This record gives sequence, structure tokens and C-alpha cells, in this order.
Amino acid sequence: MPAADPIVLAISGASAQPLAQRALQLLLEAGETVEVVTSKGAIGVWQAELGIRVPLEPRAQEAFWRDRTEMASGHLRCHRWNDQSVGIASGSFRTKGMVILPASMGTVGRIASGVALDLVERAADVHLKECRPLVICPRETPWNLIHLRNLTTLAEAGARIAPPVPAWYHQPQSIEDMVDFLVIRVFDVLGYDLGNLNRWQGALGRPNSAQADQAE
Repeated sequence: MPAADPIVLAISGASAQPLAQRALQLLLEAGETVEVVTSKGAIGVWQAELGIRVPLEPRAQEAFWRDRTEMASGHLRCHRWNDQSVGIASGSFRTKGMVILPASMGTVGRIASGVALDLVERAADVHLKECRPLVICPRETPWNLIHLRNLTTLAEAGARIAPPVPAWYHQPQSIEDMVDFLVIRVFDVLGYDLGNLNRWQGALGRPNSAQADQAE
């Protein structure tokens, strides 16, 4: 394993799987070391929404993600969704932090309750108990009171809640632009500087007098 501490990217069974793929692509492009866990639910979502079969076996999954991201750089290691014997399931395994993107409300609820039925939930529990950065990106709308209470519990336990909420001030021209905005803003929370983003620099300028007259 490379000497650099890895970032854990967990992908749970919520819609918005392309966000996870783009996050992995940007991390590998930046030369990062990434530990990936794709939950059983996420594998089902890939099949249902995109018609794509994600391999279960870790080496085959690594090849799958390399092919999907078209990235040969960085360091990648994948784990079976229910294998709680791997490094990231232990607090003695050092990481830079963990991002769950997207996060289903089922995953959120189990982590908030201290229940770890799979590796995503166990790794999240480890990051909380070790006081390491944990960023949770819930992909659900609207949120009911149970969702809000679970997310509040996780925030009180030290997690950062970063729902993938779009914006328009960066003037997106495509779905890809919006995906990049959502992913890059999530990793801003951990201090990463990924990709290229037209960041807000202040007011874009006052309208000229003709525009102002038309507006009136």
C-alpha cells in the first residue's frame, strides 16, 4: 500500500451514482489513494438505473472503476460490500477521512443508530469513534422528521452533512458542469482542491442604465 493515507469513498444505494463515479475520477486524477466500498444496494441501483453490472469481486471491481473513470493514475483498492475484516474496518488503519456519496437514508439511519450491517456502516462508525473526518451526502427529498433527527445525531457525533445541492452562480452549461460542482463542493469540506470550478468571486456587476431602465 502506498505510504500516503487514503481517502475512503463509500457508495451506498441511493440515486445519483454518477456523482460517485466523478468523485473517484477526480481523486484518481489528483493522484490520491482511494479505498472504495460499493454497497450491495448501490450495485443494485447501477443495474436498475444504468443497466450496468458492477462486479462484486474486489479485483474485478477495481478494473471496472478504472475502465469507467478512464484513469490509470492514483492508487485504488476496492472492498467487498460485506467484508468487515479489511483495513478500513479497524480504527488502527489510518485514513484522511471518509465520504459517503451518495448516502441513502437507510445507511444514514443505521450509522446514526450505531448499527453496522456492512462495510460502509462499519467504516463510518470507525471514523466517528476515531474522530476522523466523515462527510455524509444524503440523496433524498423531501426529508421527514426521522431523516432530520438521524442527520442531526450524526452531526452531533462529528460528521459533516453535505447534501448534493445544485447552484447556478457558476453558470453551468451542461449536466457534467453541475455534477462537477456538486462533487467538488463535497470535497471542499475535506480541504481538497479537485477539478476546475468557476467559484463565486462576488457580485457579477450592476446592470447598466439601459438594462436598469428595461427592468423597471
